[in-house]
Formats: sequence, structure tokens, C-alpha cells
Amino acid sequence: MHEVDFSQANLSEVIFQGSDLLGAVFDQTNLEKADFREALHYRIAPELNTIKGARFELAGLPGLLESYGIKVD
Repeated sequence: MHEVDFSQANLSEVIFQGSDLLGAVFDQTNLEKADFREALHYRIAPELNTIKGARFELAGLPGLLESYGIKVD
């Protein structure tokens, strides 16, 4: 799913397991209860998207914090 534009899409409860989301765009996207565990390369700005109840792995935190300039080692 490289460079897919998910802007304004309703992706609630979608399971992204095994998806490579390199360059995918999430802007004003409904991601409530979406499952990003085992997904790769996503970058999601929490303030621009609805992510309540979404599931992420600890290894995916950099994809959520990048927009804040926070680095996780």
C-alpha cells in the first residue's frame, strides 16, 4: 500500500496486519479501532486523525510521534 492517499476515508476497524504503508497519507482519516500491529512504515499525526481505540505495537511508536519531532530509540 505504498503512497496510498487515505485522506478523509473511514477506515474504522480495518486490520492493516502485514501492510507496508510507506508514503501512505492519513489526513482527517477515521482510524477508530483500526489495527496497525505488524504494519510497517506508517506515519500518522494523531492530531489530524481519529485514532481512538486503534491498536499499535511498541515498535510502531515512531510512526505516531514523528510529527512532534520526538525520536524513539
